[in-house]
Amino acid sequence: MSPDRLEHLLSLIGSSLTKKYCPSRDSICPSQRLIITIRYLATGESQQTQSFYFRVGRATVCRIFKETCCAIWKVLKKVFLRAPNDVKEWQNIIKEFDQNWNFPQCIGAIDGKHVRIEAPAKSGSSFYNYKGFYSMVLLAICDAKYCFTMVDIGAYGRDNTAILNASTFGRAFNKGYFNLPKFFEFDPKVSPVLVKDDIFALKPWLMKSYPGKNLTVQQRVFNYHLSRARRTIENSFGILAARWRIYRSPIKAKPLIVEHIIKATVCLHNYILFAFNRWSALYSY
Repeated sequence: MSPDRLEHLLSLIGSSLTKKYCPSRDSICPSQRLIITIRYLATGESQQTQSFYFRVGRATVCRIFKETCCAIWKVLKKVFLRAPNDVKEWQNIIKEFDQNWNFPQCIGAIDGKHVRIEAPAKSGSSFYNYKGFYSMVLLAICDAKYCFTMVDIGAYGRDNTAILNASTFGRAFNKGYFNLPKFFEFDPKVSPVLVKDDIFALKPWLMKSYPGKNLTVQQRVFNYHLSRARRTIENSFGILAARWRIYRSPIKAKPLIVEHIIKATVCLHNYILFAFNRWSALYSY
């Protein structure tokens, strides 16, 4: 994150980080609170290391992380993590998938990421997933430019295929609450779909590739284009983990704090990509 973007971010959330004046001791300014949090998320170093680096008490550092992550989520989600709410916005996403990845009538790619965490106290096997480690699930939908459009955070690691049906946007899609386009210009029978891997069940709004090996040429071509479109969500998770190195190792925090961390990094991911995409649009020729 560039210094200019950091200053702009501070201007957005600074008021939420400002503390009341206390005559008995000096409060930590919003800029330092933000820098402490960004460094923690970007380096993945322990809270104790951050405490030594900034010469702030460990309990204070922990409180700063939680408060700043909550402020980032509260402020940025309204602008940078807003689900499409009209036909025109959905059509723009469909157009981008068609132009960039050659897959028509696609409104997003969906997948889940198991975020490694340390085993929470008295949690039993709730967070223990099929991959053999403790995790919290980030279920997300992204657009053609790797920005997240919807997220559901906090599911247990062991809840694998049931996560989508239990998620907020999963129930909304099942009940038809989203104002999706009703037709496709080349074939009125083709409705808008999300692309996914084989872990989720097939639904009218969920599309997966043809299974098996003995496929026709048309089926292989379809699978190729669907795989290209689906790769956007995998790339989005890759960018998220590469930029915020806290994902490189198990997060040592309580589940509630882990949830705040995931929410903050998702918003920051979109915030940075929004600036990059706008810059690319201005200077592309």
